[in-house]
Amino acid sequence: MEGSKTKRLTLLAAITAALVIIIDQAVKFYVKTHFYLGEDVEVLPFFHLRFIQNNGMAFGIELGSKLFLTLFRIVLVGFLVWYLVRLARVAKVSAGYMTAVALVAAGAFGNIIDCVAYGEIFTNPYPPMTAELVPWGEGYGGFFHGLVVDMLYFPLFSFNWPEWLPVVGGREFSFFDPVFNIADSAITVGMGMIIFFYTKYLGSEYARYDADDKAKG
Repeated sequence: MEGSKTKRLTLLAAITAALVIIIDQAVKFYVKTHFYLGEDVEVLPFFHLRFIQNNGMAFGIELGSKLFLTLFRIVLVGFLVWYLVRLARVAKVSAGYMTAVALVAAGAFGNIIDCVAYGEIFTNPYPPMTAELVPWGEGYGGFFHGLVVDMLYFPLFSFNWPEWLPVVGGREFSFFDPVFNIADSAITVGMGMIIFFYTKYLGSEYARYDADDKAKG
């Protein structure tokens, strides 16, 4: 029974990660080759496809050098894969927690692909030209220096601040401004699941489960 559950949990994590990575890369490839940089297409009043690129982490946040960010992602994904393999052996771990960790790992890996490969295999022309897929090494940047492709934009509402307000008076406020991708969404959903539903696995209770399983083994 225990071996069967381990296989089910491993398969669940693998399928979750594979789906996220495939969908993320399919959308990025389409946007990269069919949209010019900065192009904005309104799908619904509150949902646009807006093609941007960035050097940073989720939602365009920048932290440190490009090489540092890429290496950090690779180390993080390596740790999460190791952690998932370890989790699959714990009898009392839930499928939901496995799914959450797999989402975070897959999201990080999806953005790693952009950083590692996109600079090698895509051109990066000025608008209104769209990028082309080229042989490895003929792209716009070097290995590990590709730009992350973002396209999901949700301008839920906007308004102008009253003129009499200090500092912001008369300025437009838009909610929600960040442009992100499927990989970013997977990381956010996975972390949200962990924070709101599975924090017990991060503390002493999970440690006890792990110790009990080792004792049984």
